[in-house]
Amino acid sequence: MTLPKLHIAVLMGGWSAEREVSLMSGEGVAKALESRGHTVTRVDMDRNVAAVLAGIRPDVVFNALHGTPGEDGSVQGMLDLMQIPYTHSGLTTSVIAIDKVLTKQALVPHGIPMPGGHIVRSECLYAGDPLPRPYVLKPVNEGSSVGVAIVKADSNYGDPIARDAVGPWQEFDELLAEPFIKGRELTTAVLGDRALGVTELQTKSGFYDYDAKYTDGLTLHICPADIPEDIAALCMDLALRAHNILGCKGASRSDFRWDDEKGVDGLFLLEVNTQPGMTPLSLVPEQAAHVGISYADLVEIIVESALGGTRHDDTD
Repeated sequence: MTLPKLHIAVLMGGWSAEREVSLMSGEGVAKALESRGHTVTRVDMDRNVAAVLAGIRPDVVFNALHGTPGEDGSVQGMLDLMQIPYTHSGLTTSVIAIDKVLTKQALVPHGIPMPGGHIVRSECLYAGDPLPRPYVLKPVNEGSSVGVAIVKADSNYGDPIARDAVGPWQEFDELLAEPFIKGRELTTAVLGDRALGVTELQTKSGFYDYDAKYTDGLTLHICPADIPEDIAALCMDLALRAHNILGCKGASRSDFRWDDEKGVDGLFLLEVNTQPGMTPLSLVPEQAAHVGISYADLVEIIVESALGGTRHDDTD
């Protein structure tokens, strides 16, 4: 694959809870693009980003933002209006995939197994549990396991949850309550029309939360995962199907929980990340390397997918 030499704006940082991860992703991407001879302008997202981009007039934007507003359709809509090509998924897909409830509504009717659950008012948690314990509480539209809590029978949150207990209910008016799926943490990257592989994540804390994802030494990545062939094949099939149903472009990553006591019936997709991390600890570059795609090649493949056309209408 040979790209013409381009002026690429790498959009990173921003003001979400994932700012620091985005800065690491963006810097890695920028260095890789420069190593291939592209002209790169690093743009730390702020409220004047449209004026900045209009001033530098890049050929394409590499969107290395994570969370709101870079992953929820806001930046995608702005770039669509400015007619600047950009990497990863477009507006419609981004709006759906960042919202865990909308994602379920889009995928479950197509046979993608996902945990049940429902939205609960955070204030109601102090009166009683919304589901039998153990269950998971998570924000509806945050990534990287930001604000996720597992409420167990022996939880120190209290029973019912105490008002002085520290958890996501202190930051969000509403949360998604889901049954806790015991078992193993698996993830599959998709690049274009290809699922790359399956990685198992074994954490020292027992839970793949934000710190476990981005702190070196807290999580062991087993790539490829030491799992039965039928489970690996099912992960890759479900990830690719979810990618296509949602209309993802470039790279995506699907996260799973697998109850290995139940075989194929124990596999559940948790979420689809439309702008997966590109840090040294990130899973998409790791899986790409395993199938022979270097980090720089991966970045250029994602840029090439953005230049397939300036239109990012996911409903086509």
